[in-house]
Amino acid sequence: MSKRILIVTGDAGEGYEAWYAFHRFQEEGMLPVVASTAARRLHMVLHDFEPGWDTYIEKPGYGISATLSFDQVDAGSFDAILIIGGRAPEYLRHTARLIAIVKEMAGTGKHVFSICHGIQVLIAAGLVKNRTVTCYEHIRSEVEIAGGSWDGRQAVRDQRMVTAQTWESHPDFYREVFRCLREN
Repeated sequence: MSKRILIVTGDAGEGYEAWYAFHRFQEEGMLPVVASTAARRLHMVLHDFEPGWDTYIEKPGYGISATLSFDQVDAGSFDAILIIGGRAPEYLRHTARLIAIVKEMAGTGKHVFSICHGIQVLIAAGLVKNRTVTCYEHIRSEVEIAGGSWDGRQAVRDQRMVTAQTWESHPDFYREVFRCLREN
């Protein structure tokens, strides 16, 4: 049976991160399933870096459909969870059902993956304390306040958790993600 991967995002999620993940899991013969606050078409964005700017810029990106709402998710039926970045984690981290899903999956030994701002959901779930992680550099202080250690590498594995900085981290991140998924 192929592995089932729960991909979590929402409106203003990073579209490139979501679609890259969706396609990479399919290429590996796995079943990616997108979940959000509601089962519907999501409005995704594209974040890019412009010379002379202190932070990223945002433009509309390709949409993606969530086929499950968080209330419909059976965490036990998935092998891993991936939290996509962008601005979506900023509000998703306040969703009690999502936090329960993340905690359940981590607590039962499932792999937990996050990229960029996705770390904000892991922080809200209390999963970063005493862990070494990475994320977009301007979230570093949130990691440290939560008791985690920030690492400047593109992708970092700490036990069954793999984190990445941005979509620019895809090569390092997915090498580690698939290494994890092949261990089981």
